[in-house]
Amino acid sequence: MARLSSGFVIAGAYADKIRRTMFAQLRDYIRRDKEWGQKIAFAVAQLNRLLYSVFVEQLKIDKGDVVRIRIEYEVDEANKNIVWKWDTLSVEVFRRVPQEQVDSIVKQLVSKASEVALAAVAYDVTKLGETFDGDVVFAIKLGEREVGAAILTPVNDTLAILKRGAVIEPTPAIFEKIRLEIQPGKTVEESLKTTLSAVMQTAKHVSYDEALKIMNAIRERVAAVPMPKVEEEEEE
Repeated sequence: MARLSSGFVIAGAYADKIRRTMFAQLRDYIRRDKEWGQKIAFAVAQLNRLLYSVFVEQLKIDKGDVVRIRIEYEVDEANKNIVWKWDTLSVEVFRRVPQEQVDSIVKQLVSKASEVALAAVAYDVTKLGETFDGDVVFAIKLGEREVGAAILTPVNDTLAILKRGAVIEPTPAIFEKIRLEIQPGKTVEESLKTTLSAVMQTAKHVSYDEALKIMNAIRERVAAVPMPKVEEEEEE
């Protein structure tokens, strides 16, 4: 049985820390077979989705709060799969949140971990502007926070192409070249929100830096202010 520990890390950087730690722990598998990279990235995305529910949706902690995540896992070599031992998940939050509250929330979510880890994400979108060649750029939001960006090419009243997009929450991911069907009576924004929730199930899971880079490259197309990087501060 292997164990993942994030060490002490600010909440705004835990997703990337977990990704880097897992890839470091399992680097020998990746060296033997590159397909392991995709499998590990998908497993990390599942864990980060669950942790997002703990930290953001339930505890509503700040990005500067310090957290530590620990969980055991098994490597299923036959099926090239990472199997999280959800009942071993331990989460610590170093702020004025009673540990009993944290433990209670984690226990509730662990009881349905597989469902939460794969749950669709309810994104919202806001139009940022149009490019000189007719593409439309949207900010992707979770609640009041901007967490991503997407660029669309309108084709006609019923079709657009989602050229490229990136999000940094609940887990960093990128996606591109997706048909966006616009149903009768629906706006482009409504269709985009629906598509984004589905796309996250098949998106490419990447590092925080890569997602942020693409996100800001999209924003730059309409001279939108770039999103700042969350600087990681940690100690073991």
